[in-house]
Amino acid sequence: MQSVDPQRKWESLKLPDRTDPFRKLIIAEGTNVVVLRDVRNRDGGVARPRGAVGTVIQSPANWNHSYQVLFLDGGVESLLPREIMMLAKYQEGSLQYSNAEIDTGELYDRVLFQCIIGSQAYGLADGASDIDRRGFFLPTADSHWSLSGVPEQIECHETQEVYWEIQKFIVLALKANPSVLECLYSPLVERMTPLASELIESREMFLSKLLFQTYNGYVASQFKKMESDIRNKGSVKWKHAMHLIRLLISGIDVLKHAYVPVDVGSHRDALLAIKRGELDWQEIESLRLALHRDFSAAFTHTRLPERPDYRRAEAFLIRARRAALEPGLP
Repeated sequence: MQSVDPQRKWESLKLPDRTDPFRKLIIAEGTNVVVLRDVRNRDGGVARPRGAVGTVIQSPANWNHSYQVLFLDGGVESLLPREIMMLAKYQEGSLQYSNAEIDTGELYDRVLFQCIIGSQAYGLADGASDIDRRGFFLPTADSHWSLSGVPEQIECHETQEVYWEIQKFIVLALKANPSVLECLYSPLVERMTPLASELIESREMFLSKLLFQTYNGYVASQFKKMESDIRNKGSVKWKHAMHLIRLLISGIDVLKHAYVPVDVGSHRDALLAIKRGELDWQEIESLRLALHRDFSAAFTHTRLPERPDYRRAEAFLIRARRAALEPGLP
């Protein structure tokens, strides 16, 4: 594993500002909204009082343009994003302001572990490949206990980042979620605090026979969808097919060696041939079925336990929660 400096400054990653207010989601058409100011008519009177409820009938492309909002009397007003709020958010009162403040600021500063997964870590990258960053964060005790709470994950599409709240991350790992297990075994680690290092050093507690059902079930369901695409559209996303085959190859190795082989560079040529569409569908289907048979054989002989070590994972989570009481990142 690549060594990292636990004291490395978050700013040194030089990622775009995730707190940019223009990154806020556009409200969808059909959503009920509340007007946040008095809307005046031409003679200066109040056409729509602050607090009036309407329905978005046309959404803008971005935060620089206006919404068209329909009111109960049939009137339509053109209102800027800052002049309206979703009714559901408005009803939350100050809670939604608290959530927004946490989402855009504090939580990114509470990331304990950051790694690269995806094609860069798989050994399958080319010149067009993105850099996908994943990891987990530990909220402060105050924000975790607050009425508004914290989200289970935060993400920034512009920088291809997703971070799970530490409990969500652990629960997904216990369920053998492929993306989370790949985080735990990624060879490309960019940020790791001492507490995160403890979890990485204990990562084998998440490996169990559950992985067989999780991986197999996901691949089988996705291939059914792809078969439907072949029938209805005459084509599939070959990159997705490649990653499903990669997942089976990885799963077999996990059952055999109790280790998640994120880097599958030894299979690079064969996998990229699938991605380029150089194999026909029947060849890929035959490969998938052969890998499923190998997966079943590995499952029969694996030394992995029936279930992950729930008590050990819970003990770590409790230590992390206690550490959140202290100043700074643990």
